Formats: sequence, structure tokens, C-alpha cells
Amino acid sequence: MKSRPQRASLSYLCLIMLAACSKSVPPPPPPQVAVVKVQSQSAPLERQFVGRLSAYYSANVTARVSGVLLRRTYTEGSQVRAGQLLFEIDPAFYRAQLDNDLAVLAQDQATYVNDRITAARNRKLLPVGSVSQQTVDNSDAAERSAAAKVKADEAAVESARISLNYTYVTSPISGIAGQQQATAGAVVGTSTSDTGGSGTLLTTVQQIDRMYVNFTISSSELATLQQSESNGSVELLQQKHTSVQIGLPNHTSYGTDGTLDFSDVSVNAATGAINMRALVANPQRRLLPGMYVTLTVNFGRQNNVFLIPQQALQRDTVGGYVLVVGADGKVVRKDVEAHDSLGNDWIVTHGLADGDEIIVTGVQMAKEGAPAKTVAWQPPAAAPASDSAASASAAPASASAGKAE
Repeated sequence: MKSRPQRASLSYLCLIMLAACSKSVPPPPPPQVAVVKVQSQSAPLERQFVGRLSAYYSANVTARVSGVLLRRTYTEGSQVRAGQLLFEIDPAFYRAQLDNDLAVLAQDQATYVNDRITAARNRKLLPVGSVSQQTVDNSDAAERSAAAKVKADEAAVESARISLNYTYVTSPISGIAGQQQATAGAVVGTSTSDTGGSGTLLTTVQQIDRMYVNFTISSSELATLQQSESNGSVELLQQKHTSVQIGLPNHTSYGTDGTLDFSDVSVNAATGAINMRALVANPQRRLLPGMYVTLTVNFGRQNNVFLIPQQALQRDTVGGYVLVVGADGKVVRKDVEAHDSLGNDWIVTHGLADGDEIIVTGVQMAKEGAPAKTVAWQPPAAAPASDSAASASAAPASASAGKAE
């Protein structure tokens, strides 16, 4: 059994050894983070919208006279030219009306000729006293009345001829003729209750080689853009130089950019938005009227902004922020404003300075106020096409080998 002094010496020795061991353990190294150094630059000023397509020209083909629709002379959905015959309305009544008016005109022309000869003869007999002045005046009045009647008859004939021509319904513009809205045998007219007094709708012709894209922008956003332009942070393009990129409903790009064509000068009181319109070429007719598309409108350029990789931006209840490695090697939080993106980068408008080293990867290991070791961040490279093809070919080969075994 050991004595008490021996036990005390042993305990003291253990304490000395533990203290020595604790002093020999080095502190953990600072975490390694990948950073990117940012510099202010210019970036496109782009905004996203949803728009709806409409035809460049659209014309309703309506009946301009009443009658029975005899036949349709075009193929529905086909290309038609301006002036091409599309429908025929029974012309019998209007042809008879024209013949009647022509007969009345001929009769009144004969009366006019007779009255003119009589008036001329009386004017010659007046100097010799064979007729009275009253007789001359009456014959002159009869001549003028007959001439006026002929003019009225000519107008009636022209009106009847126009009505007869309206029985042949032609296309007002060149374009794609749509589905017929009235079939042969239907009675069409110019004062039906379902059209509010206008002619019966027969079809619609639309020109879609070029298309309009209609969308709206809020008045507050437009005011912000104009204010930014006034202080120099934004350079807005002229309307004719403002480009528009179109995304199709299947989330693919249309491939052909349009241009801003129209911007209204009034604000819709109900929505607080301003109507805008873009014009885009559509030679292959991939765009159709009524289709909804997404728009990326390039209004100009933003000055003195910073582009940072998307994974570098963090958000919490306060807002957006990034972690920056300062000149002393310690991590600092910086609150930023970033509402727009460009490709795989966020566009930061406020909160950063030239030369800031933004942590892109390793954000989870970095702590505010703690040191961090920095390395240059490299964007991930896309896998080579040859490697992808080799992997795809290797898979069937492995499966075949498994079956052979």
C-alpha cells in the first residue's frame, strides 16, 4: 500500500503530463473557401414578362347584303390573296333590282332628251313672239327637272350594281382564311341580332407572317426605370432598338428576336399597367394568334453593377447577403440588393465594392469574424461530349456482358 505522499506526487505528475499534452495540440486550421474577386461593370437591363400573340393584320369577312349563302369557294385554313372570292350570296334579287333601275334610267333619259329639245325650240321662238315667256320658263324648268331625275337614276343604278357585287364576298386582305362561320343554305344579312347590327360573320382572314406580342408593364416599374436613367445608373435604349426574346410554351426559345413596336402613353386605371407591344417575324408560322409566351425585354444597360455566381448569394429574414473575405483574412457579411440575373450570375446593384472577394463555395464552413483560407473559384466545366457518348455506349456493352455470363 502506497503512502499518502507517494499518491500526491503521482497525482501532481499526471497533471503536469496532461498540461504538457494540451499545449502540444495545435489549433485547427482555418477553413478553405473558394472566392471570386468582383469588379463593377455594365450588364444588360432585362425584364421578364408574359405576353399574348396576335396577328399582324386581322379582318372579319362579313355579309354586306342579305340573302341565302350559296357556297364557299376557298379551303379553310389556306392562304388567300386580297380580292379573292370566298363566298357567294344568291344574287337573283339584286340582279333584278339593277335591271329595274336601268329601265327607269333609260325612261328618264328619254324624257330628258325630249324636254331638252322642247326647251331649245321655245327659246328660238321667243324672239319672234310665237311663244310666251311663261312657256319658255316652263320648258326650261322641265328640262332641269328631267336632268336631275336622270342623275338620281344613275345613282340608283350604281347603288344596285354595288349591292349586286356584294353578293360576291371577297377577302379584304391577304392572309390565312379561317373556318367558315355560316354554311351554304344559311340566310345571312346585315342586321342580325347576334352581331349588334353588323353583317353576319362569315370567316376571318389573318396575316401571321409577322406577329404582335402584347404585354404590360407596371407604372411603378416604368417610373423606376426612368428615374434610374435620370441619375445615370441605367441607359435606356430607344424603342426601335429595344430587343425582345421570346420563349415558347414548351419552355424552348423561339430563336428570332423581336423589337418593341408600341408603348402606350396612358395607364390603365383598373390595373395600373401600361400596354406595350413587340413585333416579331414569323415566316415559318410557328407562332399562332392567342398563344401565351414569355418575354425577355432588353431595355438597355445597367452601369456600375457586380456579377456574382448564383450560389454565392444567401438569403435570410433580413434579405440577401454574401460572405466576403476581408483584407485581414476574416469573413465579413455584406448585405446586398440583387433582383435580376444574367445567365448563371446574380446582378448586384448595391452592397459591394471593387476588389471584394466573395465566397462562392465553402460558405457553410465560413464563420463571420473568423479567418478563412482563400483559393480562386473555378466554374464547373461541362462534361465533354465524347465522354458522354463513351458512357452511353459502355452501358449497353456492360448489359450484354451480364447476359452472356
